[in-house]
Amino acid sequence: MSNFTLKTKTAVFLLTLLVSLTSGTVFAQTTVSGTVSDADTKETLVGVNILVKGKVIGTISDLDGAYSLNVNQDPPLTLVFSMVGYNTQEIEVTTAQSTVNVQLVESAILGQEVVVSASRVEESVLQSPVSVEKMDIIAIRDAPQASFYDAINNMKGVEMSTQSLLFKSFNTRGFNANGNVRTVQLIDGMDNQAPGLNFSVGNIVGISELDLESVELLPGASSALYGPNAINGILLMTSKSPFLYQGLSASVKTGIMDESGRSKASTGFYNFSARYAKAINDKFAFKVNFEYLKADDWQANDFRDQSLLNGSTIETGNTSNNPAYNGVNIYGDETNVNMLSVAQSMVAAGFLPQAALGIIPSTAVSRTGYMERDLADYGTKSLKFNAALHYRINDNIEAVLQGNLGFGTTVYTGADRYSLKDFMMGQYKAELKASNWYVRAYTTQERSGDAFAVGTAAQGINEAWKASTQWFPEYVGAYAQAVSAGLPSDQAHLAARAFADQGRFMPGTAEFNNALTAVTSRPIPGDQNGVGAKFVDSSNLYHFEGSYNLSEQIKFAEFVVGANYRIYDLNSNGTIFALTENGEEFNIQEYGGYIQGSKKLFNDKFKLTASARYDKNENFEGQWSPRVSGVFTQGNHNFRASYQTGFRIPTNQDQYIDLNTPQARLIGGLPFFADRYNLNANSGYTLANVTNYGGAVQQSAQDPAIQQQAIAIVTQQIQAGQIPASEAESAIAQTVGFLAAQANVGLLQPYEIQKFQPERVKSFEVGYKGIWGQKLLVDAYAYFNRFENFNGSQVLVQDASDAGLAGPNPMTGLNLIGLGAGGRNIYSMPVNRAEIIKSWGWAASLDYKLPKGYTVGGNVSFNTLSNLDELAETGFQPSFNTPEYRYVLNFANREVIDNLGFALAYRWQGEFAWQSSFVNPAVSTQQLSVIPAYGTFDAQLSYKIKSMKSILKVGGSNLFSKGYTQAWGNPTVGTMYFVSLTFDEFLN
Repeated sequence: MSNFTLKTKTAVFLLTLLVSLTSGTVFAQTTVSGTVSDADTKETLVGVNILVKGKVIGTISDLDGAYSLNVNQDPPLTLVFSMVGYNTQEIEVTTAQSTVNVQLVESAILGQEVVVSASRVEESVLQSPVSVEKMDIIAIRDAPQASFYDAINNMKGVEMSTQSLLFKSFNTRGFNANGNVRTVQLIDGMDNQAPGLNFSVGNIVGISELDLESVELLPGASSALYGPNAINGILLMTSKSPFLYQGLSASVKTGIMDESGRSKASTGFYNFSARYAKAINDKFAFKVNFEYLKADDWQANDFRDQSLLNGSTIETGNTSNNPAYNGVNIYGDETNVNMLSVAQSMVAAGFLPQAALGIIPSTAVSRTGYMERDLADYGTKSLKFNAALHYRINDNIEAVLQGNLGFGTTVYTGADRYSLKDFMMGQYKAELKASNWYVRAYTTQERSGDAFAVGTAAQGINEAWKASTQWFPEYVGAYAQAVSAGLPSDQAHLAARAFADQGRFMPGTAEFNNALTAVTSRPIPGDQNGVGAKFVDSSNLYHFEGSYNLSEQIKFAEFVVGANYRIYDLNSNGTIFALTENGEEFNIQEYGGYIQGSKKLFNDKFKLTASARYDKNENFEGQWSPRVSGVFTQGNHNFRASYQTGFRIPTNQDQYIDLNTPQARLIGGLPFFADRYNLNANSGYTLANVTNYGGAVQQSAQDPAIQQQAIAIVTQQIQAGQIPASEAESAIAQTVGFLAAQANVGLLQPYEIQKFQPERVKSFEVGYKGIWGQKLLVDAYAYFNRFENFNGSQVLVQDASDAGLAGPNPMTGLNLIGLGAGGRNIYSMPVNRAEIIKSWGWAASLDYKLPKGYTVGGNVSFNTLSNLDELAETGFQPSFNTPEYRYVLNFANREVIDNLGFALAYRWQGEFAWQSSFVNPAVSTQQLSVIPAYGTFDAQLSYKIKSMKSILKVGGSNLFSKGYTQAWGNPTVGTMYFVSLTFDEFLN
């Protein structure tokens, strides 16, 4: 048994022991019963939540609207009646036997939600000290998208990166990314990140919509209460309690996905889910959930040329006019060499005559690649199971045992495109909770299944068919022969590729399929049998935390304290993470704690809240995260201001990754990597420095003075008998290169490795939220962020020969730009930028209730870097990856006529440049990786079939628009048409 498994079982045992110790026989002292109905229609209401204020005990109204509740407390006590869409009522019970009939009034004004995310205590969304967005059950049900996760994109200030149908990453306030590590996603208090990947895998193994009670979003820094990595925002999803949401519910959803660029433009998708919950008595309740989805995924089909070699442009380059073509979603063509260097080696080995060097250009050539659709598994599927047992130890304490298990196949984007095939993740929790405290322990178990790197797989297939050491000489030899036969250069290139590609494995053939299976079955980086593309990840997370509200102990203010401890247990069999000297992978321990106090002042019109948190990761110094905020309330108008800090501990991959990709070897930023790859003695040079140097060398090589100097040197060598006259042309070319490299060697500046630290942000925000005339809800904020020690990727080019140890010199320079015999190593590692990064933005939303149940509203947001020009001067690419403007407009009516409702939404965002490790650095540097502006129109029409206790919903997303892409290299998202039928035993 592992140490971590033992710790988890010990925690569960302690929780169970605490359950048994706190259990006791207590006799009911107050009994309340009655019915709940609609104040307007007088119809009884099913599924109304009835809770005892300040306790965990409660019940729901049954199918007849009736309820009965026994409470182990003498009167008086207060019952809270609540239901989404109605105003909450509190009724005081003063006798031991009471009949209380309640009529709930439908909510007439907006902004009545209660949130807990902003302060970890219940409070009105209007009086939240920071920005917060919420979707309740009705908003989730009425969303004009096929899933609630898609509807998150309609929230104010939210950007989404769609990497596949099921894999979407949300973000707020800039620095968007695929597999976003700057935001945190919690499901019932459990961090939904995959421990090895360090980011949430969308909702592929998340929560079922049938079991979802609410979604709360905090944009911006949230570390003060939620700890590391909530630097850009946090998303909290809460499932339904089996005590409060009982009965059977089920949903069948199907439709068509359509996008013209796919292999088959229109395909179906199928989704089934079911939930059953039952309160056996006042003590025990349980629930089970099941969901299955199957579809043919959106396809990544961007074939533009991002090599920018041989005079090509990103828009016009193709295999016909650029021998170094590197398509965005074409893989295997990243492997390229310089023809002249290959020719020189062939001449030296006697495979080409010396005269051939006069007709071979110094031109880059790439291998022929494969389309993503031929490699990745687009057969998307998701299978989710959830079960929970709730036990009320007494009226004050509830115990929960919960398990979430998900399997899925999808695709996501990192430094490569990755096909997650039969990916699995499980989360298992034990929790004790009361109205003012909780303790929980949970573990996340990630299993990568048959996941593989798509680009690496393409390279492996090419190498399995014909090694590059054979393919490139064949190409160069065929080119020389074609030119000698009188063909022009462009036709000679085509002839050379056709010759070298003879017998190439073609998609769909048995040879191709066998090679793909072999490559994707071998772990990265491969073995003596060939390249390996499979990555293995069986990493685990173990987490323990607790929180306590001291309101009963401290009366003058409300204080909340909390603490947590977690362990990451890394296990990738060496395919992702570095190994220790003993051949094992690393474990990482973190702990943290916080305290928050809040006090109402000036006749309760002003609420001051302050908090401080301390976190420690074993690889980094401890981090303090203070926050202070104030909310002034005058009637329905609330003005707020806050200062808060956040931080991001480098991810597990940023700390320990050691992965060879088609573009570079990805290594962690911890000090031992510098030792392992000799970066302390031979630190290498930044890619920008090498690119600048290479351009200067190329220009100097055209200098007549240098050419004349080279001729003179070679002439002397021939006269001295050092080289034969037959090699004069080759020798002159080599000497010109050496002299050009020597003339510009002063441009090379060795990179200095710096201490790797967590990233920090200081955030200032002001906002307003209020209701005007009981009909108009206004919410607006503005923020300013200041980032220090920003974690960014640094590409280093290292001279692979011993010459690199001597510092900048001509031989090192030639090796760095790929023209030397010594070769080069390319590393990409996370570093802290010295630049201070400043961003600011604002957002506003209006929601208005029109007569007869119509609602209209919208939101707009603006985000930008305030010192972009300053950053550009240093050559830094901050990967802001966010449009300046985006807006959403919506119009809806839940019941236009009896039981018939609709919702419409239009979303638009402007264009922006995308920067990431997936983008060719040359393309990214020149700001060519632009994500075009786009708009989408979504709509749904729903009909409530009361006789069947069901809702029929018909809708579509991205109607009337062409496909769009949300990030570089990601799939094109088309139109989705859907129809669903949802049955709910307690449907009102």
